[in-house]
Amino acid sequence: MAARERKSPLVNLIAGGSAGFMEALICHPLDTIKVRMQLAKTVARSATGQNLSFLGVGLRIVQRESPLALYKGLGAVTAGIVPKMAIRFTTFQFYKDVMVDKDGKPWKLNNLWAGLLAGVTEAVLVVTPMDVVKIRLQAQRHSMADPLDIPKYRNAAHCAFTVVREEGFGALYRGVGLTSLRQATNQAANFPTYHFLKGYLQRLQDITELPGYQSAAIGLISGAMGPLVNNPIDIVKTRVQKTPNPEGLSGWARFKDVNGSILKNEGWRAFYKGVTPRVLRVAPGQAVTFAVYERVSSWLDSNSDRFKLATATAK
Repeated sequence: MAARERKSPLVNLIAGGSAGFMEALICHPLDTIKVRMQLAKTVARSATGQNLSFLGVGLRIVQRESPLALYKGLGAVTAGIVPKMAIRFTTFQFYKDVMVDKDGKPWKLNNLWAGLLAGVTEAVLVVTPMDVVKIRLQAQRHSMADPLDIPKYRNAAHCAFTVVREEGFGALYRGVGLTSLRQATNQAANFPTYHFLKGYLQRLQDITELPGYQSAAIGLISGAMGPLVNNPIDIVKTRVQKTPNPEGLSGWARFKDVNGSILKNEGWRAFYKGVTPRVLRVAPGQAVTFAVYERVSSWLDSNSDRFKLATATAK
């Protein structure tokens, strides 16, 4: 079998971390709006009684809590984004390399299975505790422009400390099953779509490296797939992670309670609350992620001797 180049974990760490940081910085306000819409028990309305769109919800947050409120929870995201992206890209490649037959031929749908397993891995190791802290911070309705309006959770580190002190370490993993399911379905849709479109464009143009705008465009398409499919999972997960479990209630019982409450009090359409800002958050986020990842990893590969980031070669 011909030599096959494989990026080193360090390349994945730097390239994935850089991509994740840029994605968080650019797209986090949409995530805050999405969380507020998902947590609302009723549809937000304007002073005239009209339903508020995601832009209207964003404007209300800015007016009542200042523009900085759109970045609530950003510290939790950026603190976890480097290991999250490192784990995502590194484990995706690892699982792909494992899923081959004795002749080195890839299994059918190995991009899908590798993406699914990479999603579960990142959910368990990083995403779940990061989401719990982020959602607690985003759910706080306080004005960041008023120094006397002191919230319960002051920042990501204080939030994590307070949650552990008051609810135990296990509270940081509340909703881990739902988070794993969400991340698994996200990456099972994201990676196969991206690599299919990438391979198609490479063959069509007879090139090995796509221009940045093309990586961004196919990242946008691949990133939209997951949210359109798994928004109901994300709704229930967000509600579960927002508050402590009632005394003596198991995680499965809590899931059924939240799920039943949504259906009974808000109807099935409530499972798609926040889907627009979520697509607008995740899809551009993946456009940024893949464009930055491809560019940074390509630059690191071309300078591997200088920075001693030589890639491993499998035969």
